[in-house]
Amino acid sequence: MPKEFNKKIILEDGAEYLGYGFGADNSAVLEIVFNTSMVGYQEIMSDPSYTDQAVVMTYPLIGNYGMADDDFERDTPTIGALIVREYNDNPSNFRATATLSEIMKKFGVAGIYGIDTRKLNRSIRDYGSRKVLITDIDTPLEKGLRILKNTNIPTDAVKRVSGKKITVFDTENPKYHVAAIDCGMKMNIVRSLNACGCKVTVLPFDTSAETINKLSPDGVFISNGPGNPTDVPETIKTVKQLIGKYPIFGICLGHQIISLAYGAKTYKLKFGHRGGNHPVRNLETGKIEITSQNHSYAVDRESLQATPLTVTHINLLDNTVEGLKCDQDKVISVQYHPESAPGPQDSAYLFDRFIKLMEEQNNG
Repeated sequence: MPKEFNKKIILEDGAEYLGYGFGADNSAVLEIVFNTSMVGYQEIMSDPSYTDQAVVMTYPLIGNYGMADDDFERDTPTIGALIVREYNDNPSNFRATATLSEIMKKFGVAGIYGIDTRKLNRSIRDYGSRKVLITDIDTPLEKGLRILKNTNIPTDAVKRVSGKKITVFDTENPKYHVAAIDCGMKMNIVRSLNACGCKVTVLPFDTSAETINKLSPDGVFISNGPGNPTDVPETIKTVKQLIGKYPIFGICLGHQIISLAYGAKTYKLKFGHRGGNHPVRNLETGKIEITSQNHSYAVDRESLQATPLTVTHINLLDNTVEGLKCDQDKVISVQYHPESAPGPQDSAYLFDRFIKLMEEQNNG
């Protein structure tokens, strides 16, 4: 006899999806989004950019290789919830030290499996990202809809996930010193910069330009992170004051923040870009890069006309802006995640380009 459903999700349009709980047994109002990656659920679960979001995985089987100690993007996951078709609680992987459910319980992350994720993802694709309630099976629909109506998604996600103190990640015989503004930075970005010979000083999101100037870095990095880029005016102000003083490299939210610092505008996408195989054209080389993406917002292309920024990359699925540069100021940025290397290190060259900008600055 099949076991009875014990959890469900309720959407703002009154749609309900019934399933079974795993991870933490809690209720929450979140923004529902989907990710098309076939692997990488540990990196997704521990990526701060998913703060306050319920992520629906389009790949049907999740949990089958467990969780490995070395694969976390941050030590404390802040994702809202995971929604999957089939959950495997018996992983087969010699590197696994825990199951996905065990880690989710530890950090208070709710999960639900057994629902029709194809139908749910079509709904997100057709009607866009919106609020969802993760709750117990016995919650009346009317009550759930009231909770959704009366609950707002917080706008202080970057403040909550950014480090609270300055942290230094050194490497052997560093050639350059990078000041990295942490808006929810993935650890693989730090590892990538270290691998390029950079000592990385990670700073809270609201660090002032004066504090960064005192460090005398060779370059400045602006990280990825959750939410609307306009919710972090402190970071935008700092970047505006640093432009032209140091080579600057921004990824994802950092890309959007750089655009806003130059006076461009951003807007929210219908359902965002989240997955490991998004095609992006490099306008400088003509090559197509297969990229890893996770963002809800994009840069308004028309608003760039009043800035010195030049578009370097575009998304081939919807022609959104994926990369920018300002040669005069030695600034580069991309909307996608080069540190995730979904292809054969397709976009790792961007870190090399940042290194070259710092080299030119030092030799200039």
